[in-house]
Amino acid sequence: MIIVIANQKGGVGKTTTAINLSAACALSDKRVLLIDLDPQGNSSLSFVEPQTVDGSAFELFTEPNEPWSNFIYPTKVEKLDIVPSKISLAKLEAKLVGDFDAIFRLRDRLEEIRAHYDLIFIDTPPTLGLITVNALVAATRVLIPIQSSYFALEGTDDLLETIEKVRSRPNPDLEIIGVLVTLFDKRTSLSKDVEAHIRQVFGTKTFETLISRSVRLEESPAHKETIFTYAPKSSGANEYQQLSAEVLKRV
Repeated sequence: MIIVIANQKGGVGKTTTAINLSAACALSDKRVLLIDLDPQGNSSLSFVEPQTVDGSAFELFTEPNEPWSNFIYPTKVEKLDIVPSKISLAKLEAKLVGDFDAIFRLRDRLEEIRAHYDLIFIDTPPTLGLITVNALVAATRVLIPIQSSYFALEGTDDLLETIEKVRSRPNPDLEIIGVLVTLFDKRTSLSKDVEAHIRQVFGTKTFETLISRSVRLEESPAHKETIFTYAPKSSGANEYQQLSAEVLKRV
């Protein structure tokens, strides 16, 4: 199962979800690969030191004759591996544009890799460009994090339209596995109103689990840790454990 975590709006907890959901599934005894396709490389920073990375996601796309194992690194979390990102990934779209197979590059690569893992998660940049489209073409499911703020659903129509375009031609098997309400603040009526509205729009596609706004979740990447080692008794750890159970049930 290949799950892409996508929302072209930044600051919605996409990378936090990629890091901690992949770790939670690995802790549930699944073989997990996290592919970081955001040129900022924030998912990667939680798991690998940049100076130790030779092959990265950029080379995974651009060097099809290199063994895929050259681009995969183990993490401190047992059963969790990562394809890290480097800033060179920002040049990828310019390099691929015009190639007839541009949108299929990642899918072709993952054909070789997918049998080695139970779950593959893909963290995407906050855009709907060629990198995100590659992820959608390669994936079997999409997880959409949406922040519980006033402009929560702004831009979601564009993402849903892109998903439908991908479904109509290159990847008819693509489905939304769920919509995740993030940065939830149970103290405010606004957060509750936005959550209700998201559930009204997406219905049963919305996960029961809410990811609360949390200082611990924000701090853990700076310490190069997942929430499960940085603050294992925190609400964030509990919520991502619950989310992983929901995700595993849906797959």
